[in-house]
Amino acid sequence: MPANRHPHRADLVLSGGGVKGIGLVGAVGALRDAGYGLERISGTSAGSLVGAVVAAGTQAGGFSAEQLREIAVSVPYRRFRDSGPIERIPLLGTAWGLARGTGLYRGDFAHAWIRDELKNLGVTTFGDLAIDADHLLPERRYRLVVTVADLTTGQLVRLPWDYRRLYGLDPDEQSVADAVRASMAIPFMFRPTTLEDAAGQRYTLVDGGVLSNFPIDSFDRPDGAEPRWPTFGVTVVPYLPAPTAQQLIPGLRLPWDGPTFLESLLTTMLVGHDQAHLNQPWVKVRAIQVDSTDVGVLDFDITPAEADVLYDKGYGAATEFLSSWDWPAYLERFRRAHYVT
Repeated sequence: MPANRHPHRADLVLSGGGVKGIGLVGAVGALRDAGYGLERISGTSAGSLVGAVVAAGTQAGGFSAEQLREIAVSVPYRRFRDSGPIERIPLLGTAWGLARGTGLYRGDFAHAWIRDELKNLGVTTFGDLAIDADHLLPERRYRLVVTVADLTTGQLVRLPWDYRRLYGLDPDEQSVADAVRASMAIPFMFRPTTLEDAAGQRYTLVDGGVLSNFPIDSFDRPDGAEPRWPTFGVTVVPYLPAPTAQQLIPGLRLPWDGPTFLESLLTTMLVGHDQAHLNQPWVKVRAIQVDSTDVGVLDFDITPAEADVLYDKGYGAATEFLSSWDWPAYLERFRRAHYVT
């Protein structure tokens, strides 16, 4: 069937951004109100958490925009900051977590929260998010894919797509919450996670934003043919000009004064790879940019009222984007004449 026959179906790519991810939820709400059915969702870090809940909800019949708002505002963000006993000690705890590479927060509460939310929606493993689609490669027949970085092998990994190829594991049997928790493991902030392959070898996984915070090409067709429907990207991390550490993570205070190499390194790891890529016209034209500069990645003290404002910014950004979105024009300019893949 020709691609222009599906103007209101879309794949979605959600960037990382920590607490800023509330803006992602607002953008999803606007897409739902505009009548878009979401086929597949790719997420990194916070985008993986939002994407998992939305994908599970889609599998269960779909969320309304108001239901999405309620979820975004009601998340107990403060409890995501679950420091261990040593990490709670000012300065010493920060230095200890950085030196060991374990992170300031355990991430146990975030892991439990997403596991329970998904279970309530009938989703435990990726097999619960499998979709029947003849046009997809077998390893890509899932409503959700999350991006992680494998520090053991030094590569970008997309789960569940790479479970069998890299680890010899059946993707249908793997926990969605475990994959999301791995994607949320911001270096130095949340503890890395460990994955054991079929042979018993262990791998260390962290936030996929280390290698690509906004992989908007996740669902581009590998055969180079025209897409069946659009892929929209939503990003809440500022770019162009490149963000400073304080723009990205306001309130980050390491145990020494002044700009630091580590702050710059962390910022570059999370967004640097995507800076030039995002300025390309065939990328920018399908990217929804949410103004989230007033909220930091680690602003876990955000109030419900502030969360509501950020949701509205995401909703407004997506609404404005859709008002000028032209699917046939996009196809003609970027997919028919130039075959960008």
